[in-house]
Amino acid sequence: MSSRERILGRVRRALADVAPDDTPYEQAVVRDYLRRHGDLDVPATVELLAANLADYRALVHRTDAAGLPALIARLLAERGSATVLVPPGLEESWTAQARVSRVEDRPDSSPHELDRVDSVVTGCAVAVAETGTIVLDGSADQGRRRITLVPDHHVCVVRVPGQVVSSVPEALARLDPRRPLTWISGPSATSDIELDRVEGVHGPRTLEVVLVSSE
Repeated sequence: MSSRERILGRVRRALADVAPDDTPYEQAVVRDYLRRHGDLDVPATVELLAANLADYRALVHRTDAAGLPALIARLLAERGSATVLVPPGLEESWTAQARVSRVEDRPDSSPHELDRVDSVVTGCAVAVAETGTIVLDGSADQGRRRITLVPDHHVCVVRVPGQVVSSVPEALARLDPRRPLTWISGPSATSDIELDRVEGVHGPRTLEVVLVSSE
């Protein structure tokens, strides 16, 4: 008898006296837990997002729609970026004032080509205030997952307040689980056994989040 047969046999014996249940999964699992914690208003929720982003060592900036192109141009200039990777659906006006070469997101781009790009600018799907998390879902203004993991500098634009939610359950309600979701809480970081922190191992070393007010 193989290990597989032995394990399946134990499962069958354990379920021998359990009545069959054909209830669909989405009905069988009770989801009556709290989806929102506390009663923060919209401005306070945005402030919580900014504070938690900064706590994760992301650099947080604020502007309105009119000031966004100038701000992105300044961030890229301060970084010394000569090239910027842009998803196909990113609004052209966002990088119109930047004196950089735009690199298009191509399916056949190799990891080495992406690694030579100085910066990447994207939008986002949703931002979670309680955890300081930005979620990308591969939409046209965010591009493929790899373009935000290989370049060392990521500028992510969050529309406020429309893309900001308080909690993870609220974010999940907005997201399609069939899409390639990337959850980002600060720049990439890891620690060795002595707890020495190293940034940039699994993704961008520098994450800059721009909160763009629509009000």
